[in-house]
This record gives sequence, structure tokens and C-alpha cells, in this order.
Amino acid sequence: MQKILSRMRKAIEEYNMIEEGDKIAVCLSGGKDSITMLHAFKALQRFYPKKFEIIAISINPGFEFFDVDFLQEMCDSLEIPFFTENSHAQEIVFDIRKEKNPCSLCANLRRGIINSIAIREGCNKIALGHNEDDVLETFLLNLLYTGSINTFSPVSYMDRSKITLIRPLIYTTEKDTKGFIKRHNLKVMPKVCPMDGTSKRENMKQQIFLWQKDIPMIRANLFGAIQRNLPDWKIKKEV
Repeated sequence: MQKILSRMRKAIEEYNMIEEGDKIAVCLSGGKDSITMLHAFKALQRFYPKKFEIIAISINPGFEFFDVDFLQEMCDSLEIPFFTENSHAQEIVFDIRKEKNPCSLCANLRRGIINSIAIREGCNKIALGHNEDDVLETFLLNLLYTGSINTFSPVSYMDRSKITLIRPLIYTTEKDTKGFIKRHNLKVMPKVCPMDGTSKRENMKQQIFLWQKDIPMIRANLFGAIQRNLPDWKIKKEV
């Protein structure tokens, strides 16, 4: 937990993700990243100098393997309020529209419901579980498939909903979250999406792995390029 908390706190403080009195909706998919983030937020809440509240939000996409009861039991054990709603993503994205690249549409469907719950429950921030690997993969996807130099931001303010999105795991690797789950013997959903392991994002993951064999510093170099060249990634911490 100490390693996760250290990297998470670094991201939070460098990008001013938490302010006194925040109420944060933690997005809980049931995968290793969101479960790690939820446990870390609960631990951080005990000693962080700025006091904040947390709730957990989960959107049931209609996949047969999605286990709402499991998520409820986890939140109950952590004494974190849990809210869930259905999205019908399975029916809309896969059955009706039969999307070949379903991730964007599925994410948009879930995002709208998450925002509605967060607003209803009085939250001013939503925490997403994107990790360092997601940062790099998104950067490469944008570069190679759209010709743009961009990735998602550590902190994003949504004017329409007046909600701020934060991504406190940006300095935490997928390897870190896997290790945390294993060390603490935590259960995760075996699969959170039918596209797991088959998407273009998975191709980027494998490409980075291959590059590392010849360029051991490839991850650090990519991440450094992002921080130096993307305005939203300029570290905001006051020195």
C-alpha cells in the first residue's frame, strides 16, 4: 500500500487534485485499477491534511460477468457509500449497433450516467482509474491513428456539469496495481469488458513492451515528452 499511496499522493499534490471539503465519486469498474484506487483513497483519507469525502459509483453495462453484489460487499467492508445504475451498453453497443470499435461509445454512455449520479449525490469531483500505462497507450493511439499529439489530462474541468475529473493513478503502473491486488489477496472481476485483450489499446501495450527490450528508458522518455510538451501536463505544484 505504501508504494501505491506514495505515487498517488505525488500525482494529487503535483496537479492539485484534492482541495479541502471535496466530495469525490470514485469510479469502480471491478478491475484491478479501480479497486486499488478505492482502497488507496480510503487509506489516504485517514491522514491526508485536506479533509475530503468519497463515494463509489459503478455502472452496470449489462455484461453477464458483471457482479454488482461483489462491488457492494467490497464497499460495505470499507464503509464507503456505493451507488450503481444500469447503462444497457451491452445491448446498444454490441447487440444493436454491433460496433467494431465499441470503446468510445461505451465510455460515453457510462460517462453520462456517472456524471448524473455524482451531481445527484453532491460530488464536485470524479476520480478515474487511468494508470501510467493508459497515459502512454492513449498518447500512442492518438499519434498513430489520428496524427495528434495528445492524451487525457491529469485534471479536467467539465463546464456543463461543473464537475472536475481527476486521475490520481497517473504515476502508478499496471504492474503496481497487479502487485497490490496480489499482495493483499483481493478479488477482482475476472473480466470487466468483452474487448479486454483484443483492442487497439492492447496492441499499443504490446508495442511498448517490445520497444522496452531495445530502449529500456522508453516509458520514462514518452512520459517525459508528455509532461514537457502538453500544456495540461505541466506540473502545477507551487515550489
